[in-house]
Order: sequence, then C-alpha cells, then structure tokens
Amino acid sequence: MFGKLFGKGRKKEPPAPGPAIFFGRYSDNNKPVAKTNRWTDAENLFREKKYPESMDAFFDYLRDDAVQNVVYERNGAEGRFHFYQGSKIVRGSFNNGFLNAEIILARMPQPSVPVMRRLLEMNFNLFYSRFALDNERLCMRFDSDIETASPGKLYYGLKELSTKGDKQDDLLVQDFAILETADSEHMAEIPVKEKEIKYEYLHKWISQALDMIKGLDADKFSGGIAYMLLSLIYRVDYLIAPEGSLLNELEKIGGIYFKKDERAVTEKNRDMAESFRKLLAIPKEEVSRCLIRSKYTFSIVAPQPYKTIADSIHGANQNLVWYRDNNYPAIACQIAEYGISYCQYSYSMPRVITELYHLFMMVTYSDYFRALGYKKLFYDPASGKFDEEAIEDEIKSVQDRWKEKYPLMDVKTQNLRYDNLVNFNHTFTNEMEFLNLEPK
Repeated sequence: MFGKLFGKGRKKEPPAPGPAIFFGRYSDNNKPVAKTNRWTDAENLFREKKYPESMDAFFDYLRDDAVQNVVYERNGAEGRFHFYQGSKIVRGSFNNGFLNAEIILARMPQPSVPVMRRLLEMNFNLFYSRFALDNERLCMRFDSDIETASPGKLYYGLKELSTKGDKQDDLLVQDFAILETADSEHMAEIPVKEKEIKYEYLHKWISQALDMIKGLDADKFSGGIAYMLLSLIYRVDYLIAPEGSLLNELEKIGGIYFKKDERAVTEKNRDMAESFRKLLAIPKEEVSRCLIRSKYTFSIVAPQPYKTIADSIHGANQNLVWYRDNNYPAIACQIAEYGISYCQYSYSMPRVITELYHLFMMVTYSDYFRALGYKKLFYDPASGKFDEEAIEDEIKSVQDRWKEKYPLMDVKTQNLRYDNLVNFNHTFTNEMEFLNLEPK
C-alpha cells in the first residue's frame, strides 16, 4: 500500500507484448503532431503553386508509419503512389499537370447488363470518382488537374475512391456470379488458431446473448435487450474484426434498429435476434474467408466532436443504473459497453480513445484475450479480481504516449472502482466521458 502511495517498492517488469492481432475498424483520426503539421505544409505549398512539394507533404500526411499503408515516390514533377484500403489497392501517378488514381474492382469476362445498370445507378451517388470498364477490368477512377488538386480535394477524392471501392468489390462479386475477384492477392491470411478462436467466440457471444434474451420479458426489458444486441454487433466488429460478407451482415443487423420507421422496439429486437440466429448458421468455411488481415488508409466513418462521444457514454451510464440496482449485472455491463462501443463503431475515433477502449475490452473480455495468447491479463473472471496496478500503469502509459497532443487529458484513476465488473465498467467509462481532448 505504501509503495503504491509513495511510488516505492519493487520495480515491476514491463508486461510481455501481446500477439500481433488487429482489432476494430481503422481510424485515420490518429495523427501525431508531426503528421498534422505536414497537412499544413501541403496546404501552404499548394497555395505557393509548389505542386510536387505539396504532393510530398500530402502523401507523408496520409502515410501511417505504424501500418506502412502508403508507398510514394517522386522524380521531379512526376510521381507514383499506391496505398491500401482493405481488400483493394489504389494505384496512381501524376505527371504533365495531371493526377489519376484507380482501383480494380473485379474481372468481367463477358458484358453484363445487370452489372452495368447497378454501376450506372451508383455513379449518381459519387462526387469525385466514377466507375469504368477497361477491357475485362471493372474499375473505379479518380483524376484531377494538378493545379486544382488541393490537399482537401485529394483527401476526399481518394477517400471516396478507396472506401467505396473496398466495399463494392465484395458486394458486386457476391451479387453477380459473372464477376470474378481481382487484385486482392495482397490480403494476408491470419493464423488458423486465431481463426478457430474467433469463430468459437463469435458463436459463444451470440448464443449467450440469445439465451439471456429468452429469459427476459420482451416488453419490460425491450431497452435492455436492444442494448445487448447492439453491443454484440460492436463487440464482434471490434474484437473479431470481420471483413467482407460477414461485416456486411453485421451492418444490416444494426440497420434494423436504427432504421427510421414506426415499428416498436420489441419488433426490431425480434428481427435483430433472428438475424443473429442466421449468422450462427453460416458455414464455418464462409466465416473463415471473412477473417483476414488488411491495411487501411482511410476510415469509413467520420470524426465527431468529443462532446458527441461524451454524450453517448453519459446516456448509456444513466440507463444502466436501474439494471445494476435491480440485480441484472450482465445487462448493466453491456449497457456501459454500448456507450463507448457505439462510438468506436460509428465514428473515426482519436487513437488515444481507442487505446483506452481497448483496455476496457481487455478487462471485460479477458477470457477472449487469454485464448488469443495474451499473457498479461487485467481481470480474472473466475475470482472477480482485478490487477489494479497493471490497469493504472496501462492508463498512465496511454496518457504519456499522447501527452504532446492532448496535454490536458487526465484519467482520474482514483475514481475507479474494483469491487465488481459493473462498477469498474461504470467508473471507467465515466472517466472517459469527462476527458479533456483539447489538442495542443
């Protein structure tokens, strides 16, 4: 106790690093100060009509050094680049005052009227890019004069091209048998054991949620059931990180609840539960194909003011109180999880918040992380004991990493409660609600 109070005692060994496993959706709202400065450089150089130098700064800004997602080279006024967005590679170049970029979506060996009709309809919803057919190659393209290719136009043009292309290639090949997968050789397989564990926990979490719902009054507990099902979507999305058709199915389930219609929550809950039952019936081989490792450059969702995140956490924590006080701890835990998980799923989050969220999930689902091979665990569900010192050391480590960008951020660890998982989840997310993320 005195060692904890006064900073004395045996020096702890640093925790062993965990396995190299990717979690959740990529967020490009994660730039350190040096990278954000490169965006300013790109804008200033563009205004000065130093277009090649502006390109240098822009692609340096775009590159996530931890992921190595962007390859860029320039020779005088000419340059080439390619970058990764999930299942797709964006390839491009600039010379003679012109920039172009392209994604290969699929191969179409024979012309298809239904495919072309689909693409024509989707073209109306694009602002910067367009679909194109080059012999058998079905593509998306973006181009611009260099003199009008400001950093803002480049960013949103390349983002539309890459995010739409990454989503549509899977859907097109799935919906039209005539199309063939193309240009996806860069996708990395994950170890078989990791796939087995993810498949096991996908079924475990869905079955647990459905079994819990069976024992609840559908009308009286409609709100709690909705929280559980939505939290399940976001948990699977973050911890299992599926791609392709499985990710698309998860998005459809969330759409059932958030669709603006007049249906009662009980009806939406029923349909979400039924959709999860259908997920359980998907063959293991098909699920396995959706468990791959990808690099990303752009987030598929947009950043939000931190108040939006704080409001989501606050609303969920207000609603968990009744379930906690009336002896429904499992539902209360998942409501606390929902408040921050909804944001992690729906918004492009600052990486510092994702790192705190990841710690939250490591505590809440320590059995999953143990199965994946993590040696350092923060909570033992069998005994209900927390490793308080390790949790607080990890929080301090996160804050230290981001102190330069967020000097006013302060998680008050003295407010955390470790008497049970409900109170820990409540107090931890409550601290996240009141963080000051004013940048430097």
